[in-house]
Amino acid sequence: MRLRIPQRMSAGRRQGPLLPAPPPGMEPSPGAAELLLRSWPGRLFILSAAIKLAIGLLRRAVEPPVLVELLSSGASVGLAVSVGCFVWRLFVLTKRRLLWRVRRKLILSYIFIGVVPALLIIGFFLLSANVISMNVSAYLFKDGYDDVVSDVRLTAQAAALEIARQPATAPDALTRAQTAVGERYAGVAMAFVPARGHTAPQATAHALKPATAGAWEHQDPPSIIPAWIPPEGFGGTTFIAGDESGEVQLIIRAVIPARGPSGAGHVVADVPVDDHLLDRLRETTGVKALRPRFVAPDARASTSSLQAIAQRAEANSVAFLDAYDWNTGTPNGATISMIFDMSELWRKISKAQSENIRLRGENLGQAFLYVLALVALLFLIIQGVALLMGLTLARSITSSIHELFTGTERVREGDFTHRIRIDTKDQLGELAASFNQMTGSIEGLLLTAAEKKRMEEELRIARQIQMSLLPRGPHDVPGLGITALCVPAREVGGDYYDFFHLAEDRLGILIADVAGKGTSAALYMAELKGLVLALSQSHSSPRALLLEVNRIISENLDSRSFITMTYAVIDRRQATMTYCRAGHTPLVFMGGAGSSLGPGARVLTPDGMVVGLRFPGASEKFDELLEEARLDLTAGDVIVFYTDGISEAMNPASDLFGETRLSSIVEEHGHLESGELRERILREIEAFVDGADQHDDMTMVLVKVEPSFAGAKGSGR
Repeated sequence: MRLRIPQRMSAGRRQGPLLPAPPPGMEPSPGAAELLLRSWPGRLFILSAAIKLAIGLLRRAVEPPVLVELLSSGASVGLAVSVGCFVWRLFVLTKRRLLWRVRRKLILSYIFIGVVPALLIIGFFLLSANVISMNVSAYLFKDGYDDVVSDVRLTAQAAALEIARQPATAPDALTRAQTAVGERYAGVAMAFVPARGHTAPQATAHALKPATAGAWEHQDPPSIIPAWIPPEGFGGTTFIAGDESGEVQLIIRAVIPARGPSGAGHVVADVPVDDHLLDRLRETTGVKALRPRFVAPDARASTSSLQAIAQRAEANSVAFLDAYDWNTGTPNGATISMIFDMSELWRKISKAQSENIRLRGENLGQAFLYVLALVALLFLIIQGVALLMGLTLARSITSSIHELFTGTERVREGDFTHRIRIDTKDQLGELAASFNQMTGSIEGLLLTAAEKKRMEEELRIARQIQMSLLPRGPHDVPGLGITALCVPAREVGGDYYDFFHLAEDRLGILIADVAGKGTSAALYMAELKGLVLALSQSHSSPRALLLEVNRIISENLDSRSFITMTYAVIDRRQATMTYCRAGHTPLVFMGGAGSSLGPGARVLTPDGMVVGLRFPGASEKFDELLEEARLDLTAGDVIVFYTDGISEAMNPASDLFGETRLSSIVEEHGHLESGELRERILREIEAFVDGADQHDDMTMVLVKVEPSFAGAKGSGR
């Protein structure tokens, strides 16, 4: 509870307009000079660059010592750290500027959620298709290559069987076999190599002799069979090391033993891996293989080998072959680069489907291809439509958010008349409608606040006027110590006290309480002041004055209002106090040492009815009940006039302070000066209410009879 009148700020004071702050993320960025001179990365960069420059100049003149080299290394680290900090700050600034707008965030989110996964899926399928195509192309080429090896081996086996039965026909047998296979593989060559050191059991005329068939352009026919060839024969890829460059030619070679009654030997069939063979394989497999450039393990790199590497870089698949050194049998890996066409591979694979199963004139493989193309087209169409719809939705969302942002900016600038255009009937549209309602409410609240402020200003002026109606300055009356207090519960109240200096050395004291609080009570209080001030000069009796006041007030007071009041007249010559109580709170009187009422505090309650009631017979009833009392005053007497705001002050438990507690305080501390006694009473009330709100006006007048009071009994005169 506040017991002192607070000092309010002037209502005319206004704060200057606040400039709107820039939106978050759009604050002005520091310049290059500020970054270099006012941040630690900039200062570190300048220092490190200066050190590096100085050391660089020093190195041109002399050889720097180890300490300088260490300093140079530290400067390099400083440059790296500072540049890294600048790059990070640039990244953060770019991200902040780029992602500040919600539209960009939504578009990027949609791209990351919808477009990027779709691209990853497409990339995955393309990569998978490429890997599968590489494997399929390698498989087809290797399968066709193995078929060539099988054909060559079978041809050598047929010639070996014929030579084993009829050794004398070896040249003819080789020629027939070479002619038969030569139709498929150009460059095929065959030879019969007798076993070295073999002695025929028959006559020398029937001994086995070497024989050849074919051109043998790729190399000379073998004269001996190496020891690493197994007894059952060999069929595969071989090579013989060439010149210093180490480049050799791969050869498909089959070596089949031929054992007959005339002796033993081996049939050798060669097919060079050249352009003719690779073209043949392309016809059968659909894969174009580049001419292999096999390099022996111990050979040095040459220009042709580098060209082969560059050539293989253009290929899109590769096949690996096991090639054996003809002389030693050492295995080495050979690589054949290939170029394939997806459509051609698909045609080769689709031929595996039955030609009798057709859909609209196309085989099943082509039908599958068309279905895949249709699905891919539908996927692209759906993805495009989804992208377009996503961008449209993002634009609609961000447009609403932009409108809301613009509206908040206008509101922040003080324009509460701005309204957001509502184009959608969704949650954002409801949000925009709520925003419009909010700004309308704020506009109304501002008008209400302005009106309230105006009313507060008027009430402040009314308070000043009301306070001016109360007695000002010290109440200097010889022989009387008088102090007073008035604390309205609101800006203005209905409590009133006053002092009137009357003729014949008399003092009139008035305390009143107009029913209610606020402006109306204050106006009635002002009317009462003027009325009592005028009547006090012509009515020496308190009862006569109150009767006249009641007669006049009841004719002008509102029927729902009334006034309680106590009027007392202190006669200094007679040392008496005559008083009347018109429905007001009792008086607390504490007699001095020579008081006729005896020592101790007591509550005085003469009869009387409130002033201003308007009902039939109210005036007569008022005259009948109003009682005038008289007290003889002596030195040390204390008289307390108060309103119900004092006696009915409540604590948080709704307990009343009460007249008994007030009387006890006056009795205990009545020896104090009137001002000190007032402060003691106020402290006790404040401790009692314990912070509870003040609910009624508090007014109190304390009068203490001093020893110098003229005519007072016991004054020493």
